[in-house]
Amino acid sequence: MMTGKAGKQLKQLLLGVLLAGLLLGNAATALAAEKVNLDLFFYKQEIVKQMGELTAAFTKSHPNVTISLEIVPNESMAVLRTRMAGGKAPDIIQLQSYSAVFEFARAGWLADLTNEPVIKKVVPSTLNAVTYRGRVYALPMDVAGIGIIYNKDIFHKYGLKPPRTFSELVKVCDALKKHGVTPFASMFKVNWSLGHFISMVHTTLAGPKLMPWLEKMNEGKASFADPINKAQLFRILDFYKANSAPNAAEMDWNEQQAAFASGKAAMMVQGLWSYGAAITTNPKLKCGFIPFPATDNPQANKLFADVDSTFAISSTSSPEKMKAAKEFLEWLATPEAVKIWVEKCKLVPTFKGADVSSMDAPFQDLVSYLNKGETNPWAFSMYPVAVFEDACKNGAQEYVFGRKNPDQVIQYIDEVWRREISK
Repeated sequence: MMTGKAGKQLKQLLLGVLLAGLLLGNAATALAAEKVNLDLFFYKQEIVKQMGELTAAFTKSHPNVTISLEIVPNESMAVLRTRMAGGKAPDIIQLQSYSAVFEFARAGWLADLTNEPVIKKVVPSTLNAVTYRGRVYALPMDVAGIGIIYNKDIFHKYGLKPPRTFSELVKVCDALKKHGVTPFASMFKVNWSLGHFISMVHTTLAGPKLMPWLEKMNEGKASFADPINKAQLFRILDFYKANSAPNAAEMDWNEQQAAFASGKAAMMVQGLWSYGAAITTNPKLKCGFIPFPATDNPQANKLFADVDSTFAISSTSSPEKMKAAKEFLEWLATPEAVKIWVEKCKLVPTFKGADVSSMDAPFQDLVSYLNKGETNPWAFSMYPVAVFEDACKNGAQEYVFGRKNPDQVIQYIDEVWRREISK
């Protein structure tokens, strides 16, 4: 048994080891407690792989955070409503702009992001799409356009120019069919693209009447048919169907992209998000992007462009998760994240000074239309959510399938609109 000075030194050594062990144990416990797993819900099916890359880059620089991704491409709003109402909200939620954000903010489901530093980094005009009663409830992520993506090589081969009027579009389609080329790669099996189509054409035909009409609709004093020539709207739907492949009713997203990428069809009416999928299938594609010319007035045929997707945070997430989610939104504005958003996701970011010079020609076309002010807003994002998600999507699809006539489609949209504003 040790005594004296040697025993005292041994006791001090053992005490030091014990204290070090306790400190290390406490540190390990603290580190374990800091680990946060976030659930991120998104609907953009064209960036499934890219979202994995984006979140992996974030977690690499934030090792205590993991992000579990959940993709629901169709009927995402219905799924989300059930989840939110049932207390099973994802921590980070990708929402469409305007009405979807407003509905969730009104329900108290979203965290207020007004004073978050990242909000000051976006182009101010994009905040209209995420501001409800003067407060910002989501981060606007990208500006997107819906119009005609066309194959430049096919147009050049047959001496065709991008149409600026509806009459020119008719002639282009006739020439393509004469050469055995399907004018439009279309997808009628699922309804969302047709919902975009009917709203886009309606907006173009409404022109300057659009915003006053929207106010009257929300007061219950108007009809979907009021600001337009109803017969013209449905003639254009008929024209679109007649110039699509005979089996368009059997085609969904994958078949549409394949038909366009392979050159079987010369055009597709889609958002630019589709270009990324097509160019991945066929890297040799050379494309341009133009408005769908619904009238014979070139000045009235503007690109359908606005804020598309946003990221919001659930108001019911724990403080630790909310903190980590806000860090993710802040990171999205970094050069590393913007580069992924531009080069991998192929989406035009909303952040000030974002470098889009590396983006392909169709995106430069979009930026050009934006810079010239030749765009129409995404009116469908301003409709009550159920009007677009239910009445417009289903109404347009049922018309194309011959299950509803024009009057029934208009009545369907009007009834759903009145129902929603009466809630």
